[in-house]
Amino acid sequence: MTYISITFYLFVTAVLLLYYILPLKYRWFVLLGGSLLFYWEAMGTGSGMAVILATTLAAYGAGVLLERVKNRGVLAAAVLLMVIPWFCVKNGNYVLEVLLHRSSVEWIVPLGISFYTLQVISYLADVYRGRVAAQKNPAKFMLFVMFFPQIVQGPIPRYERLAGQLYDGHRFDERMVVGGFYRILWGFFLKLMIADRAAVFVNWVYELDYEYVGCYVLIAGILYSIELYADFAACISISKGVANLFGIQLADNFRHPYLAVSVKDFWHRWHISLSEWLKDYIYIPLGGSRKGKVRTYINLALTFLVSGIWHGAGLRFVVWGMMHAVYQIMGQLTQNLQRKAAKLTGLDRAPEAALWIRRVWTFLCVMMAWIIFRAESLRKGLKMIWSMFQVRNIWIFTNDALLGWALEWKEWVVLAVSVLILFVVSIKQEQGVSFSKLVFRQPVYVRWILYLIAIFGIMSFGVYGTGYDAQAFIYGGF
Repeated sequence: MTYISITFYLFVTAVLLLYYILPLKYRWFVLLGGSLLFYWEAMGTGSGMAVILATTLAAYGAGVLLERVKNRGVLAAAVLLMVIPWFCVKNGNYVLEVLLHRSSVEWIVPLGISFYTLQVISYLADVYRGRVAAQKNPAKFMLFVMFFPQIVQGPIPRYERLAGQLYDGHRFDERMVVGGFYRILWGFFLKLMIADRAAVFVNWVYELDYEYVGCYVLIAGILYSIELYADFAACISISKGVANLFGIQLADNFRHPYLAVSVKDFWHRWHISLSEWLKDYIYIPLGGSRKGKVRTYINLALTFLVSGIWHGAGLRFVVWGMMHAVYQIMGQLTQNLQRKAAKLTGLDRAPEAALWIRRVWTFLCVMMAWIIFRAESLRKGLKMIWSMFQVRNIWIFTNDALLGWALEWKEWVVLAVSVLILFVVSIKQEQGVSFSKLVFRQPVYVRWILYLIAIFGIMSFGVYGTGYDAQAFIYGGF
């Protein structure tokens, strides 16, 4: 039962009906029952359910204990208890095979383990710091951890922002429901019109990396950057939309990241819930920027080292994290040089041009890191990047070399138009335009005409149907 399946929306409809039928004080029971059922169905096995239930109960007990004793040793032990299952699942086989030269193990992989692990760690840390009171009701705590719209791939919730919304119950709010429906449609557009179509070309190039080099890698790098964003943003949009149907507001996780003017700005816009988590529970406890420049750079490197390890096992994820740390450190070290260059070239008198140059440069830096991130190994990723500068096959843009073997020309047109729509919408939203509010202001019949046009467009041009190998949500594997 995935977020883009008919079964999921039949399930959501049934839960919604029951939710709004029951009195307010009982509605959290519906959310809990729906979350347990969703998780059981999504896992297809009781083993994964057993792991998350054990983790949840352990975190619940640790939270109650931490509220009483406020002991750093207890906090450390509780955090370690949360981290061990995640580490075994995500990095266990890498340690066994690569470092210890032993046979791999078939681990039980609970759905969303990387996300709910960070979620419960932040809860425990906040209880220890006295920021939140420990939840005394184990069933309510279980709902906080397993709330089904966000457990697959976030956003990573904070207890103080989400818990009250889950437990208090909500009356039917037309504006919230309409906004939720809008977000779900937008998620389908991002997933089926952009992400899965771009994935066809990207997967082809990466699977045959020995054959497709130079400009092929450049195109694949650009498309993978777009694919990853569209895919992740699609799931988050659907998650937020489904939560809106129940009157619940999840945190924003993206703010047009490819309009960032620096890598630092990029991380203020990309996977915001993870960025905030890393800042609040890794970077600031290490000392942040309070202990001098050298220590700041070390703290930054350690923070992105944790980010890299969290994203996956293998050296390429570590290098990916370190690349972003180096980008930011170099950005800070060259600030005076950047100002002098802007003055020398006259860009200081052309702010709009300077803005777009910085945006393009930031995107290219991020794209280089994404190539490493996507590759099967660090060596292959570096080889692909090197081929972009070594192999000069620019002629592929002037003939039909890009047509037929991965995407037909019609598919390229649909992809280009869809990306253009995303770009225009992002620019307008960056300028403060709210499309959901604009739609809601329209008469009901106009609103439904727009919805039907969107649905028809996605059904006509989306990547799905007979013979289509549906791409799983990328971050769903984290």
